Amino acid sequence: MTTLSRLLAKLDQYERLMRLDKPIGTLLLLWPTAWALWISSAGHPSGLLIGIFTLGTVLMRSAGCVMNDYADRDFDPHVKRTAKRPLAAREVSTKEALILAASLSLLAFLLILSLNRLTIELSFAALFLAASYPFTKRFFAIPQAYLGIAFGFGIPMAFAANLGRLPELAWALLAANITWAIAYDTEYAMVDRDDDLKLGIKTSALTFGRFDVAAVMLCYAATLAILGGIGWVLHFGAFYYAGLMVALGMSLYHYQLIKGRERMRCFKAFNHNNWFGAAIFAGIALDYLKNVHL
Repeated sequence: MTTLSRLLAKLDQYERLMRLDKPIGTLLLLWPTAWALWISSAGHPSGLLIGIFTLGTVLMRSAGCVMNDYADRDFDPHVKRTAKRPLAAREVSTKEALILAASLSLLAFLLILSLNRLTIELSFAALFLAASYPFTKRFFAIPQAYLGIAFGFGIPMAFAANLGRLPELAWALLAANITWAIAYDTEYAMVDRDDDLKLGIKTSALTFGRFDVAAVMLCYAATLAILGGIGWVLHFGAFYYAGLMVALGMSLYHYQLIKGRERMRCFKAFNHNNWFGAAIFAGIALDYLKNVHL
């Protein structure tokens, strides 16, 4: 194998370790951040902030994936869906993984150095959440709630970047993201339920047991109820609520997918949550755009 071939093979391993070939996680991280960027700027986020938060989302999600695989490197080989991940297959060493995660985190930190102090301070909390989440599956009954905080921490950071403070609205939006994350990541956990049970990993799918489908739908309902309340406080109009109605329709579609608890249909529901987040963002953006043209 030539030097170039070895380099390309290593880059491919790093790409898979960072999950750049599977963008769904980045999108689930990006949508709530975009909600917050638009709301905290009253529909006028700067191009600079959009760029910083978008690239930062990609970098931190990639770092989080590396840390997740590092934490699960002894579990993943025993799960069919994850057995071929680079760390599980021992294609990448633990030292390489830690260096990669640290490098990605450092790049993300450098991105926000031009922002205000509060945003920079919050970035340390964001890093802690991203690094610690993979280990919560050892002892938290519903680690998906912790994931919701980690995946939604772009929300308070976006408010801090735009306003220099954290109003109650930021925490309400974060709460909506937490319930949404429990919904979609429970669908994801339903795919690996049998393997997780054998390995002793804690997930919401196991904790909820036979009430897993009901819990998912209750979390979708809570998410939409919180977002509805936010819309009422901000005096949003028809476009925003149309976005929520589209998201509601998608959640009912997800019910049809997961009610039989079939692995691949549950995985399809998880992946489809990209459109749930996109529908809500479209409602927010269109509502602000409508006000501009009035």
